[in-house]
Amino acid sequence: MILIGRERSDGDSARVHVSVLADEVVAVFASPDAPRDGWIVDGTVGVGGHAARVLDACPSLRVLGVDQDPEVLPLAQANLARFGERARVRRGRVSMLDELLDDEGIERVVGWLLDLGASSLQLDRRERGFSFASDGPLDMRMDPDRERTAADIVNTWDENDLADLFYHEGGETRSRKVAHAIVELRRRAPFRRTLALADVVSRAVGRGAAGDIHPATRVFQALRRAVNEEGEELVRGLEAAQRWLVDGGRLVVISFHSGEDGVVKRFLSEADAGGAFRILTKKPLRPSALEARANPRSRSASLRAAVRVRPRLRGSAAEVRG
Repeated sequence: MILIGRERSDGDSARVHVSVLADEVVAVFASPDAPRDGWIVDGTVGVGGHAARVLDACPSLRVLGVDQDPEVLPLAQANLARFGERARVRRGRVSMLDELLDDEGIERVVGWLLDLGASSLQLDRRERGFSFASDGPLDMRMDPDRERTAADIVNTWDENDLADLFYHEGGETRSRKVAHAIVELRRRAPFRRTLALADVVSRAVGRGAAGDIHPATRVFQALRRAVNEEGEELVRGLEAAQRWLVDGGRLVVISFHSGEDGVVKRFLSEADAGGAFRILTKKPLRPSALEARANPRSRSASLRAAVRVRPRLRGSAAEVRG
């Protein structure tokens, strides 16, 4: 979703966040043939790291930063305050971008950025329930207004549905063994805490089976994606980008999951074949070795970019939204 970054605590508990592939994002929006006047929609603004870099590099552009997590919005507002009216920050899900753009009276959208996945502010706060490394409530909601939590899924879905979820959304090859262990144990008591679930998954998977990652990583990822309906949100965000971007507008998507990268790849391939977009990245851009060392959470990031190609009304230069 937002940024994957690192945090550092000094005497005042200040946090430093590093936006993934920031140079590459700026290069797309600041390219010589990109539109110079209009709005960039950052649908997963987080604390505003990418938005600030784009605004610094492109003085004539403005940014509408949107995020579903109310805890990050004050940080984004503070980080983007120096840009004045060039930056607006609003709360909302990616699936609400049509409505938000209408409410803001924004018409000329020249850029669209989606930075998927979870942020450090979410992963590193145990009370949010995203982490298998520290104990917290089994929640995982990016938007606290969502009704369904990870505990609801773990404690109510049947064994086959859990196994399918862990396999398809997390890539967990031992999904059926994990699902069976969860269903057997929840008969005694429901799962409420992250470490209790992580322990069951680790024993089912085997601590040496996941290579260099924690054995519960894939199951927790699958639960987070289901809780936040990340697949559905991504598709609606891509479709909205096609509706709103002007001719020559840029679309940039950063993903951290092979499944969601596949969705982006297929969408752009079909749109390119149909003449709606022209792909800029034949292969996804990946973090450099230097960036991956400095920010290990960036290692799985993939960036894809494309240019909107819009039809023209016959006998007119007016663009149509389609």
